[in-house]
Amino acid sequence: MTHDLLETYDRQLRGESEVIGSSAWDQDGPVWRATYGFGGMVTYRSLEHVGGAELDALVHRSVGHFFADPAVDSVEWKTRSHDLTDDLHGRLLRAGFEPEDEETIMLGEAEALLAAAVEPPAGIVVRRVDQLADRVALLEAAADMQVSVFGRGGSGADLLARVERSEGLTEVWVAESSDGVVVSAGRLEIVPGTECAGLWGGATLPQWRGRGIYRALTGARAASAMARGVRYLHSDCTEMSRPILERSGLRRVTTSTPYVRRRP
Repeated sequence: MTHDLLETYDRQLRGESEVIGSSAWDQDGPVWRATYGFGGMVTYRSLEHVGGAELDALVHRSVGHFFADPAVDSVEWKTRSHDLTDDLHGRLLRAGFEPEDEETIMLGEAEALLAAAVEPPAGIVVRRVDQLADRVALLEAAADMQVSVFGRGGSGADLLARVERSEGLTEVWVAESSDGVVVSAGRLEIVPGTECAGLWGGATLPQWRGRGIYRALTGARAASAMARGVRYLHSDCTEMSRPILERSGLRRVTTSTPYVRRRP
């Protein structure tokens, strides 16, 4: 089962599928390069047949591509643990990249997440907000909450721009307390041309954790995905959200380590 899910991930969710939500992207040989706000990202489907001086040149060329834009302050190169490469780790380190925390890539049937959904606790309302008349304020509140949890992230304006670029493919869901405070939020990103959608940006304020709010938010996004014909849901998750997603039916298919180089 896990092998089949890994094949689905490699076939449907890598390369061009990863850069759809970016503000700009291009392709250089086997890699896709995308810009998100002040950051650039490099990803690929396979580097198995690229090595030596050719791979070094690709790394350095990609750094130059992003840092030619003075607005870009960092570049992330996304790696996966199951890939075959010619010492990509060492080449990235020598090019000035530093590894960040490993993330677990999860994938599974949307139906399983829906079956595992729970009702939000009393006083909490879960709803989609990107299509509402007052979405600007709600997206700002969601973005601010996520930055407070993760210590980094985009603004409400960045989130609004992403929603508008997606033309309906990005859904933003929040959980609000009875006094209107956004206590949890996350996106559903439909991947066109595939059977998949992504669960991204899931965060809950520390004082509200352990009450089933994140599971309720995940279940609501799963229901929306299935209504749109999505079969699989995926997420690159931290150790904080991985156990919840596993209990909800997603499976670990591989891991990803982002390597980041910041502008000097």
